[in-house]
Amino acid sequence: MLGSFSASDFFPHIGWIIDMFKGLQGRRVKSVQDFDAFYEQMFDLHNKEKQEGSDDFVDLLLRFEKEETVVGNDKLTRNHIKAILMNILLGGIDTSAITMTWAMAELAKNPRVMNKVQSEIRSHIKNKERISFDDTDKLEYLKMVIKETWRLHPPTPLLLPREVMTEFKINGYTIPVKTRLFVNVWAIGRDPDTWKDPETFLPERFMDSNIDAKGQNFELLSFGSGRRICPGMYMGTTMVEFGLANLLYHFDWKLPEGMTVEDIDMEEAPGLTMSKKSELLLVPLKYLDH
Repeated sequence: MLGSFSASDFFPHIGWIIDMFKGLQGRRVKSVQDFDAFYEQMFDLHNKEKQEGSDDFVDLLLRFEKEETVVGNDKLTRNHIKAILMNILLGGIDTSAITMTWAMAELAKNPRVMNKVQSEIRSHIKNKERISFDDTDKLEYLKMVIKETWRLHPPTPLLLPREVMTEFKINGYTIPVKTRLFVNVWAIGRDPDTWKDPETFLPERFMDSNIDAKGQNFELLSFGSGRRICPGMYMGTTMVEFGLANLLYHFDWKLPEGMTVEDIDMEEAPGLTMSKKSELLLVPLKYLDH
């Protein structure tokens, strides 16, 4: 829905009529109703008795609502909570799955990197059935692999649109107020003036580098920057690190019989988020030395 063409964006006064006849408005309403039902079910589950110390961020938000906490000039309402959950959940789930798929595809195409990151994970985490979130803090090379994946395959190739607040000039062009701006992070990540051998998957380029994806380094803006930075950044990063660490620790990964690394299709599917166009086919082999 977010990636679909909306006439209202381009013709504010009459575009809604076009959207209505196309059925877009009806699909939006249905989507909102489905989300609302999901959130209400979540709130019902959280309002039941829980073990002491098991509170999460949803419990915290519900407590703020009950205590009529003031945020800015308004009290925190149920609708505010739903909007916050919408941002966090949508911002950190789909993009995390996309990142893990691209990372596994690049590792399958680069056996040297695959062996190196698996060796790091298995040397730090020995004889454990489960990896904890704390374990992933020690995995520096895994973090490089993830950053390199974000550089080549940003989940959102164009950041959410920005609107110009004050007039400015760039390359001789005057950009007026209210102009809609799109930041092409896909192009930034492959800029040969910024990155050496930009088309090569090389996690070592982040060794002894201070570049991260938290919005302060404009070479790597996977989550955006400033006030509109992705609110699901930390949840998404944690999910990707934890998910990949488990996949690479517990299994060795092979290509299907008769398939070579040259057969892995790296074409990107169009859309608001940049998924892999074709499914990634890998064979997991249980790692037994733990």
